Amino acid sequence: MPISPDDPMILVGRVAGGFGVRGEVRISTYTEEPLALKGFKRLLRQDGSTALSISQARAVKDGLICRCAEIATKEAADALRGLKLYVPRSALPEPDEDEFYLTDLIGMAVRHIASGEDLGKIKSVQDFGAGDLLEIIPPLGGQTWYLPFTRAAAPEVKLAERLVLADPPNLVGEPEGPQSDEDAED
Repeated sequence: MPISPDDPMILVGRVAGGFGVRGEVRISTYTEEPLALKGFKRLLRQDGSTALSISQARAVKDGLICRCAEIATKEAADALRGLKLYVPRSALPEPDEDEFYLTDLIGMAVRHIASGEDLGKIKSVQDFGAGDLLEIIPPLGGQTWYLPFTRAAAPEVKLAERLVLADPPNLVGEPEGPQSDEDAED
């Protein structure tokens, strides 16, 4: 199944490994409600091919325990550890008004809220463990930079305009703050 740029693949979970001795698999879910994965039936690989078909699922702390048609043994379940699971964006329910999926931010322009300066476009949304970060491609190219996706740093998202208004903390290469005359003489 080819991937369409108009219908991107959304990461919804990852196989954490086998569970028990009957070929069940533990899935760490990235959805608000873990059992939502059961509703998709088929979870895909990033290339769009089928990864797992869920036949039974039950919620546990941090995810699901599932029985899948493709897995018959504990060894087969363990071999899938780390497999990332996706669904097409079109398979997800439409968000409520003034809500969006993080993937919807990719490609949006970023503009400084006070100066109106073009800061670039969103390349990706990352989470290295301390919260979401928007990876920004500068308007003239070059090294990407990260903007914390917080109310303080990105106070407004204008979905219809495909625009994020930002008030970034110090950008790389900017001075930490105003310098006094004494600092300038050093």
